[in-house]
Amino acid sequence: MMRMLALLAALAGAGPAAALDLPSWLDLSSHAEDAVPVRPVVSEIVEDRGEDARWIPGTVASRTQVTMAFQTLGRMVSRNVDLGDRVAQGDVLANLAAEDLAATTRAAEAALAAAEVQRDTARLTLERTEALAARNVATAAQLEQAQRAAAAADAGAEQARSALVQARDTLGFARMTAPFPGVVSAVYETPGSVLEAGTPVLQLSAEDQREAVIDLPESALAGLPDDAVFTVWQRTDPSRQVRAVLNRIDPIADAATRTRRLYLTLPPDSPFRLGALIRARLGTASDPALMLSAAAIFQRDGAPHVWRVLRDGDGARVEAVRITPAAELHGSVLIGEGLRPGDEVVVRGIHSLTDGQPVGPRVQP
Repeated sequence: MMRMLALLAALAGAGPAAALDLPSWLDLSSHAEDAVPVRPVVSEIVEDRGEDARWIPGTVASRTQVTMAFQTLGRMVSRNVDLGDRVAQGDVLANLAAEDLAATTRAAEAALAAAEVQRDTARLTLERTEALAARNVATAAQLEQAQRAAAAADAGAEQARSALVQARDTLGFARMTAPFPGVVSAVYETPGSVLEAGTPVLQLSAEDQREAVIDLPESALAGLPDDAVFTVWQRTDPSRQVRAVLNRIDPIADAATRTRRLYLTLPPDSPFRLGALIRARLGTASDPALMLSAAAIFQRDGAPHVWRVLRDGDGARVEAVRITPAAELHGSVLIGEGLRPGDEVVVRGIHSLTDGQPVGPRVQP
C-alpha cells in the first residue's frame, strides 16, 4: 500500500505536461522536407547527326532521258541493245521489218519517173503549141490547153517527188539510232512485236548530267530553301558522301502517294551509277541542317518556342527560346533561327516547365 501511495505522489509532482510526454520514437510531429528534388528532363541535342539520321531513300537518274519509239507502224525484227548497255551516238538500237517499206519506196520512185515523163512531154507540147501560135497556126484555145497540161504535169511531178521523199523517210524510220551517247535505262518491247507508231521501245539516258531523285510530302516542302543542299551517299559505302544541290521540284504531287519529286544535281565526278539506290539527308558537314523533334515546340504569344537547357556544373535550368521553324520531315522540324549546334532542348513534358526552373540530369528520348 505504501508503494502505491509513493507512485501516485510522484506522478502528481511531475505535473500534467510531463504525464502526457511520449517517447521520442513515438513522435508523430515530423514535417515534410522543404527541399523538392529537381526533375530529370528528356531532351535532344540539336545537331546534324550524320548519315544514319533522318535520311530519305532515292535513286540516281539522268537529267536527259529519252523514250525511244518508231515513227511508223511495223514489226520489230531486232533489238541490238539490252538493259544497261552503253551506246554511242548513231548506234543502231532496233529495226523494223523493212520489206513493205522498201516496196513502197520503189513504187514511189517509179511513180516519180512516170510523172517526170509526163511533165517533159507536156513541156514539149507547150513549146510546139507556142511556136504554132506564133505563126497563127494554133488557136488561142489550143495554147491555153497546152499551158494547163504543162502546169498539171509539173504539179504531178512535184507531188510524186514529195511522195518519194516521204517513202524514203519512212524507210529510214524502220531503223532506230541513238541520238546521243548514253546507257539503256529501260526496255519495254521485245523483237517480234508489232508496234504502232510512237509505241515506247526503250529508254536512253545520258550520263553527262546525273541527278539524285527523292520524294517528299507537301509538309516537308514548306520553308525549304530553293537552293537547299543535301548530302548523298550509299548504304554500302557511307564514308563516301557527295554534296547535291536542289535543282527543281515537280509541280504536281503523285496521285497515289501525294508526294512531290525533288531532283538534286550531283557533281560530275560523283561515284554513283545510273539507277543506283542512294540515301539523302538535308545539310552538309560545312552547312549543317539543324533538325529537332516537333514535340519540343510550344506556342507562346503566338510564336513557336522551345525549352533550352542551360547547364553550369552540377546545376541546370531551362529558358524559353523563340525559334523559326522551316520544313517538317518525318516528325522533325528544320530550325531556321534561334538555336545553335550543340544546344540541349527539352522534348517531353514541355507544358509543365517555367522560365528558370531547375532541372536534373538529361534522359535520352
